[in-house]
Amino acid sequence: MPNSKADKVGGLIFFLALLFIAFVGGAILMLAKVPPYKFLSDAYDAGIALIEKNTEYDDPLKTNFWNPARSEQRGVTINDSEQVYPGYTLYTSTDNYSSTRLVAMDGTLLHEWRKPYSELWTSESAVDKPQPDELVTMREARVYPNGDLLAQYIASGDSPYGYGIVKLDSESNVIWKYLEHAHHDIDIGPDGRIAALTHEYASEPIEGVDFLEQPYIMDYAVILSPEGKELEKIPLLPVMARSRYDDLLVRGAAYHATRDALHTNGIEFITAEAAENFPYGEAGDLLISFRNISTVAVLDPESEEITWATRGPWIEQHDADLLPNGDIMLFDNYGNFENKNLSRVLQFDPENMEITWSYHGTDEHPLSSAIRSSAQRLPNGNTLITESNGGRLLEVTREGDIVWEYFNPVRGGNSDQYTPVVSSGTRIDPASLKPEFRSTLESGR
Repeated sequence: MPNSKADKVGGLIFFLALLFIAFVGGAILMLAKVPPYKFLSDAYDAGIALIEKNTEYDDPLKTNFWNPARSEQRGVTINDSEQVYPGYTLYTSTDNYSSTRLVAMDGTLLHEWRKPYSELWTSESAVDKPQPDELVTMREARVYPNGDLLAQYIASGDSPYGYGIVKLDSESNVIWKYLEHAHHDIDIGPDGRIAALTHEYASEPIEGVDFLEQPYIMDYAVILSPEGKELEKIPLLPVMARSRYDDLLVRGAAYHATRDALHTNGIEFITAEAAENFPYGEAGDLLISFRNISTVAVLDPESEEITWATRGPWIEQHDADLLPNGDIMLFDNYGNFENKNLSRVLQFDPENMEITWSYHGTDEHPLSSAIRSSAQRLPNGNTLITESNGGRLLEVTREGDIVWEYFNPVRGGNSDQYTPVVSSGTRIDPASLKPEFRSTLESGR
């Protein structure tokens, strides 16, 4: 006999009740961490990641590669020729696949390196199923004197989001590639070796780090040969946990960092010149920036030990640089609380933690970038600042005057309402480039 309407309604109510009980029961298991909460938690995280990857990131303008444009201005808006440090400016932008651009002081495009990640990927890459090219970008880049380019890739809407490192010649031909999960930063040492960061999921418990949710992100400091071969790979989370600075990790971890305790975002070789004025590291050691514990540290790659670490009046910083005088400069993403100015650049003396210089932005020219961003001290004492979220590069004097400003000229959206992120920026002294490459730049003007 066919079911009555009442039977159908009753069956539906019963089914919904079962779903509700299962939902509540699963929530209780996850909150109480009663088995099988781990399976449920992982399934939830995987489901959220899958939904985000298949929906939210279908449109690149919805990713953190793009932001609402803060200004209608494009290109160079300020250029005080008497006070700037003249040269070329190398920068990475999150638009138009993966490229790095070199511009003159007037904003003229001198050169562009472009290599979409899809042309690098092979089945042997650490990335199993890469995002489409419009969701992969060059995050950091360094130019060699002959015009070769070292570039590091990241993706939006994927985890791990580090996609690797490539060395290109001046015509964007591949010299070599390192397609592990390299992310955030790269540095070239005096001997040509390359310092980089990689990350991957891990699930092994780490003694003293009880707050970790599994699986978690494990960051590594990696040293590559000049030819891109992996020489060293040091796991940073256990190294930090067993150091005498472990309290900075245990007590300093952000509440949202149970799966990404360190979020390492900066690595550079300590040079012999800087080591002379810096009592906490030797030439060849590595200066490391840990964003999620707001900590700057020194890693001895030979002993694989953290030999020094500190926190200060900054919040979730990027790009910690050791200056020749022994001070450290960094981009403080969240440490400024003035109107419209979320961020600032700080320089401090690591011996007494005194702030020796800072730039905060102004009401007319605010400085605000929650992600990425960097600062480079120039030979004339000025500082080149990359304000990533604003899609802006600016050069400021010691007194805080803006003497050069460049807005990413690219726009997106049906009314040009979005601007791509400028991930990194570096001022290049033309004299540091070989004459053959420099002549190709000038001939194209």
